Amino acid sequence: MPRYVLTSIFWVVSLLSGCVSTGNRENYVEQATHLSQTVSVRTDEYEAGSATHLTDLIDSQELRSLVYEALENNPGFQQTFLALQQSRLRLRQSQSERYPELAAGFDMSRAEDTDTQYTGSLTLSWQLDVWQQIEDGINAEEQNLFQQQAIYRAARDTLASEVMNSWLSLLALTRTLAIEQRRLSTLELNEQLILERYQRGLSSLDDLDSARSSTFSTRASVREQEQSIQQDERALNSLLGRLEENQYEVPDQYPVVSRAQMDLPEQTLARRFDLQAAWHAIAAAESDARVAYKDLLPRIDIQLALQDVAASPADALLTDPVWTLLGQLTAPLFQGGRLRAAAEIANLETASRYQSYRETLLTAVEEVGNALTREKALAARHSYIQQALEKQQLAFNRYQDKYRAGNATILELLTVQQQTYDLEAQLETLTYNRLSNRITLALALGLGVSE
Repeated sequence: MPRYVLTSIFWVVSLLSGCVSTGNRENYVEQATHLSQTVSVRTDEYEAGSATHLTDLIDSQELRSLVYEALENNPGFQQTFLALQQSRLRLRQSQSERYPELAAGFDMSRAEDTDTQYTGSLTLSWQLDVWQQIEDGINAEEQNLFQQQAIYRAARDTLASEVMNSWLSLLALTRTLAIEQRRLSTLELNEQLILERYQRGLSSLDDLDSARSSTFSTRASVREQEQSIQQDERALNSLLGRLEENQYEVPDQYPVVSRAQMDLPEQTLARRFDLQAAWHAIAAAESDARVAYKDLLPRIDIQLALQDVAASPADALLTDPVWTLLGQLTAPLFQGGRLRAAAEIANLETASRYQSYRETLLTAVEEVGNALTREKALAARHSYIQQALEKQQLAFNRYQDKYRAGNATILELLTVQQQTYDLEAQLETLTYNRLSNRITLALALGLGVSE
């Protein structure tokens, strides 16, 4: 193509580009970055630990095996992984737009009273990325890939925390069932003693009925706990991706659950992959908006074609081709406002992604704050209930002696027994909630699964 033609094209492009406004768009990426640095979470009353990963919180090889089994087999998590693979391939598709396209063709035609003609062609097409529009599109796909990677890691950490909590819940239910079974054994023993006293005329029928009522009620509670354990085992099987129903051996005692490491608030929240995903979503939307605005600008396409027309197929295989070079400049002049509306929609989408980031950040701050508050409150409640249980056990022993001596009624003894076992069950629930909350706090702080 003659040089003066290319010069004319670029001159026209420059003139037209000056007539098209790309809009006064806000830099939402900078705003989101600045916003994350202004968060404030009170951590002065939290006794930070040394755990830097979710899987470091509980020193249990069995639990780690369950976590990694879930990461390998959980169908929901595997769908997230496949979405990540698709995002990588979409980026590769987008990157291919940087390069020229080469196409080969072979045609055969014949008209009345003419010989058959064979046409071979080789066409090289290339869009000049004058406005960096293609690069903006590639950058958008890169940010989409980074977003999907963050979503994948967030899903991985969430799944790990769910497995850990499910395992702890199963342990807590097993221990609670043991308390109910001990309660039932005690009530059955009391019922037998009262029956013997009744047969000797030392107790009334009301005492026997009260004892039997408490026994039946506790048997119902035992059945409920057994059902809850079966449901928790099924829930854990689902998290692990197991189709068959498995029963789990859990330890008799609660494991030590470490505390999460705490950094500065902005550093802590920056580790959260859901925040990282929301930030990359803004960056991707901004790149898409730039692409949409640049659709309003002129476009330059260059095409080089080699063509050979011959009377036989062999001669048409570019043995003596004719070449043509075409430079094309196209500019959208009037499309009823469609492109301008698309650009404004893209800009609004960026603003929407920014608001989504703000919402995610507020949720993160709330989750960290709530978990920190629960850590302190549960510790205090656990201490109070533990002291109450110690006093209640002393009272229980005294009432047993009083009842044997005939100085207390069966109703008084059953009431004290129920209060004692109720406090034991309450202490178990608080212990589980404390340990579970440490997992929740670690997740809120952005601690993930160790690689």
